[in-house]
Amino acid sequence: MEPSIVYIPVNYTEAGKILGLFELRNLVEAVILCVPLLFFTLFCLPFSITANIVLTAIFVVPTGGFALIGIHDYSLINFIRVYRRWRKSKAVLEF
Repeated sequence: MEPSIVYIPVNYTEAGKILGLFELRNLVEAVILCVPLLFFTLFCLPFSITANIVLTAIFVVPTGGFALIGIHDYSLINFIRVYRRWRKSKAVLEF
C-alpha cells in the first residue's frame, strides 16, 4: 500500500486565533478590562467631549493592547497565576 502524503498548511499554528495574532482568551480579557474603563472615561469625567475622547484614547488603547499581547505568551490571568506560584515557592529548596 502506498503511503499517503499529508500537507500541513503554513498557518497551522494560527488556528484558534483572532486575525491570526491574538488568542481568544486574550481578546476576552482585553474586552473585560477595556469596557468598564471606556465607560468611566467617557461618561464620568467632567471635561468636554473632546478631552474625554483624548483621555479615553490615552487610557483604553494601551490597556487593550497590553491585554491582547499578554506577557511571555501568557494571558494576564495565567501570568498572574504563574507569578504567584513562583513567589510562593521561590524560597523552598528541594534536593
